[in-house]
Formats: sequence, C-alpha cells, structure tokens
Amino acid sequence: MNAVTLSPQFQVFIPQEVRDQVHLEAGQQMQIIAYNDRIELIPIQSPKRMRGFLRGIATTVPRDIVRS
Repeated sequence: MNAVTLSPQFQVFIPQEVRDQVHLEAGQQMQIIAYNDRIELIPIQSPKRMRGFLRGIATTVPRDIVRS
C-alpha cells in the first residue's frame, strides 16, 4: 500500500508507481470527490482519449416494455 503525507500547503505527492499505473501526466486535471471518510481523485479524460473505451460491450441488453 502506498502512503502519502499532506504538506503544510495541503498538497499531496502521488507516487511514481501510481502515476504510471493510471497514466497521469503533469498538469492533468482531476475531479475530487469526498465520500464518507475518504477522498477519491478521478482523472478527467478528453473525449478524444475516451474514444473506443466501450468497444466490445454487450448491446443486447433486454429493455423494459413501454406502455402508453
């Protein structure tokens, strides 16, 4: 488990291993979410980079019957 220390300026250093694992780049924006007693950082991806990430997903999901 990687541990980080909060600096006096409330900054956190993300270890190289984690940056490489999730392909973070310097200056990249992240969405931050406070959930119960934890903080989640979610990298914001450009639409161009997201293209094709759902390739191969099943599209034959049964749909609800619409009644009028």
